Formats: sequence, structure tokens, C-alpha cells
Amino acid sequence: MNRFQFVADHHRRYGVKRLCIILGIARSSFYDWRRTAADRAARHAADARLASRIRAVHREPDGTYGVPRITAELREAGERVNHKPISRVMRGAGLVGVRLRRRHRTTVADPAAAKAGSDRPRLHRKRAEHEIRRRHYLSPAGRREVPLFGHVIDLASRPLAGWAIADHMRTDLETDALAAAERTRGSLAGAVMHTDHGAQYTSRAFAGACRQAGVGQSMSAIGSSADNALAESFNATFKRETLQGRKTWSREREARLDAFGWLNRYNTRRRHSRLGQRSPIAYETASETTSTTLTPAA
Repeated sequence: MNRFQFVADHHRRYGVKRLCIILGIARSSFYDWRRTAADRAARHAADARLASRIRAVHREPDGTYGVPRITAELREAGERVNHKPISRVMRGAGLVGVRLRRRHRTTVADPAAAKAGSDRPRLHRKRAEHEIRRRHYLSPAGRREVPLFGHVIDLASRPLAGWAIADHMRTDLETDALAAAERTRGSLAGAVMHTDHGAQYTSRAFAGACRQAGVGQSMSAIGSSADNALAESFNATFKRETLQGRKTWSREREARLDAFGWLNRYNTRRRHSRLGQRSPIAYETASETTSTTLTPAA
């Protein structure tokens, strides 16, 4: 129990002075505490209302949102709130977002394959980011964890342009994702496909699919995770927000349903820090660019 509250509850019987001496508090501090009781009650009530709204926002994306995205959600709903009280209330309620865990190596390179764009001069990271935005870059990646997942991300506004799920790690997984992106965007002519050195991306079949779609190929430098950071970040986010600490899904159907739900939410609802805490589609709509519709390939 709060020591001030104990004095308030028993001062009529024992006296304020005696209780304050026994409890080691100043009488002036007790009287200040009692004088501000109404303000504290009002703050506690406001915190309780805020906690209720935070729980509702936190629950909707399966408990994955942390302070920045919850702040953005509440502000969009008309709440005049700051991230500091939201952080304090979430901490008191034991609410946290899903955090990044240690990454695992998923790229399996074919040492005998030709490397697309590997002889081009390397750009400074800041310049590279500007270049890929200007050139309407595309970045795919595949996963070995369940589900086996191939996707194409449009780096201009970060939507998932196309994706595919399969029970294998063959090139078909990536060409299906590329075909889905082409259907979604209407045309990929003139775009640049940036990948790591996985055997799927150095294959003739993938190179042929890119040529047919009018897409150029580029590959990250060997040993440089920054060159393919967007795809790696997306993969990590997908895994931690769908599995949430589990190793795998128990059934393929469950994996596909969870993946589809998250991928759809990623494009339409999930807030992206690089887009001003807007979803990719909201960002594209505000920028008057072509909107993205999630198109599954498998």
C-alpha cells in the first residue's frame, strides 16, 4: 500500500504527525499528495481509457504493433496523443509489439552460375537507395522455413507486388511470384529485379522469365547483406509476425491462411515506418500512383 494512503486511512485514529514520523515521510509531502488527489484520479481514469483503446488497436494486427504504429493508428482515428504516454501505458499494461529476432542464412548460391549485374561498380549505400527508388526497383526473396515463400516487392512504395507459396525451393517458386507481380502491375517493362545469389536467381529459367517480362537483372555483392536489406527485413518481419515464436505451422493449410492474411494486411493495413507510418496502398493512393492488389500465384 502507498504510505500516503496509509496515513490518509488511519490519521483520525493515530494522527498525521505520528504516522508520518513512523513511516519516514514529511507531513508537507502528505498534504501535497492529498491536495492533488483529484488530479491523480483524473489521470488514472484517462490512462484507463487510453489503455482500453490501445488494447483494441494492439489486438487487431495480432499483437504485432509497438508504440510508433499504435500512436499512428490512434492519431488517424482522431486521438490527440503523444508516443510517451502510450509507451508508459503499454508498459504498465504489459503490452509490447513483436520484436526482431536473430536472422538465419537462407541463400544457397550456385558457384558455377553467372552473376547478373555483378560486374557493375558498387554504389555508396545512400546513392544506391536513391537509385533504386528512381528506377522503380523490384526485390524478391525465397524462404526455406515453412511456408516456402517467394515474393516481389516494389521498392518505390514498398507494396508486395506478387507472391507465391510452394512445397519446394525450385526456380518455379520465384518465376510464379514474378508472374503474379506482372499481373498485378499490368507491366514490369523497364523495371530492375534485384536479388541475392541464390541458385534460383542465377538459373536460365529465371533469366528467361525476366527477359520475357522486360525486367533487367541485378545481384547484390557477395557478403554484403546491406545490398539486399529490404528483402531480408521483409522476410524477418513476415516470419516473426506470423509465427510469433513458433518454429513452424502444424499444417500446410494453416500456413497458407496465416500467410495470406498477413500479406493482405501488409499491403492494405500494416503501417510502414519508411512511408510515414502509412500502409503501402495508402501511400500509393496519397501519391496518386497505381494501387496494388495482392495477387497470389499459388
